[in-house]
Amino acid sequence: MATYDIRSFGAVGDGTTNDAAAIQAAIDAANAAGGGVVVVPSGATFRTGSIELRSYVELHVERGAVLAGSGNPADYTHRLEVGALSAGVVDPENDQALMLITARDATNIAITGDGIIDGAGRYFIEEDLGYIYRCPNQRPFTVFLIGTKHVTMRDIRLQDAALWCVRLSGCEDVLIHGIQIDTDLKMPNADGIDLDRCRRVRISDCEISSADDSISLKTCEEFEGYGPTEDIVITNCTLQSTSSAVVVGVDAVADIRNVIVSNCVIRSSHRGLAVNLGQEGNFENILFSDCIVETRHFDRGWWGHGEPIYVNVGAWHDVVGRLRNVRFRNILARSENGAYIAGDAPGLIEGVVLDGVRIELDRWSRWPSAEYDRRPTSNGPEVYNHRTAGIHIDTASDVTLRNCEVVWASTPEEFGHAVEAIDVEGLVIENLRGTSAHPDELETVREHTRSPGEARYPRPVLA
Repeated sequence: MATYDIRSFGAVGDGTTNDAAAIQAAIDAANAAGGGVVVVPSGATFRTGSIELRSYVELHVERGAVLAGSGNPADYTHRLEVGALSAGVVDPENDQALMLITARDATNIAITGDGIIDGAGRYFIEEDLGYIYRCPNQRPFTVFLIGTKHVTMRDIRLQDAALWCVRLSGCEDVLIHGIQIDTDLKMPNADGIDLDRCRRVRISDCEISSADDSISLKTCEEFEGYGPTEDIVITNCTLQSTSSAVVVGVDAVADIRNVIVSNCVIRSSHRGLAVNLGQEGNFENILFSDCIVETRHFDRGWWGHGEPIYVNVGAWHDVVGRLRNVRFRNILARSENGAYIAGDAPGLIEGVVLDGVRIELDRWSRWPSAEYDRRPTSNGPEVYNHRTAGIHIDTASDVTLRNCEVVWASTPEEFGHAVEAIDVEGLVIENLRGTSAHPDELETVREHTRSPGEARYPRPVLA
């Protein structure tokens, strides 16, 4: 396959000059020739604004090369109105988001190499608030591919994302293998990988440390014509997040289905394996298996509250879909909070199974506990006080706990029942191991039905 060195097209590589025009010229030449490899050569840093990949072009960043996003918003010529920074709703009043590397309606493209793609996040920080930055809305996506088929990302290292690092919207037949993503853990909205209305995607053997969600599955408002997100496999990854390590949902106005997450290790995250349905989409057939999860409490500026397993269905705005057929199998968790499964109303959650799940609860951080986090929600408090159960289930049907174990490594007063079930229809518990944190005071399993007029969230937490 023919190669196209960007230096041959005028790229300077001094880390200061905007080399976008030269890089784009190399991409266009490769496309015009029927395909080829555009090489970012080793030994230099190539600063760039927006570049657009074309069909049959591979962008290859050599080991020792850095493709660095510009700190000047004016250098980003590709822009789009999105809902990423406006509560999942497209708002024309917002600044348009920027794009560093993009492609639209292309086919057979690749981003490869052992070099570095730098997302320039440090240039888009307005204030350090201690545990989170305040940033402008107008920030660049590092990689944003739209309506593209047959995509490969392999081996590349991406760092310092300013916004979602790798966003794929309406893409099909995607392989993401062996990439590394390392973002500043105080950068808000700096997700690792976001799959939006994508189909037939495999993510494997990746290492992701991200401020916001490490891997997130969505169906965003701005790309309605691309349909659902479906047929997704995520495996053999190591993940760390200041929010959720893996989350199905949040920005989801259409369906998400047929998802497998397996063989992943999650460390020091605010939330582990999550299904969070807050908009019109319906979710079904989601399987998490053979994962090790460590979660802890952290600053409330980040969604999450130390839950190793999180399933929540509640309206973010005004309408919410339904969730069915979710499985968690062979999960080993060490956490500061228990598993949380809750719906805003009867009929929203059906068919959840925890099989071979072991949760060891302990306290090691200094942050408040005995709280549950429902964000994002428009119905009731976002965060409310409640004694910590090993497994907490509220308003769901057809829930099975099979061969599960709850272990208390410490027993502070706020730790409670092994299982607490409130308004759960069709709860099945088979071979549960463990007791409550305080067996002389509390039963192992507490099943409860609310009386008419009983407050659902009696003690909201004020931010």
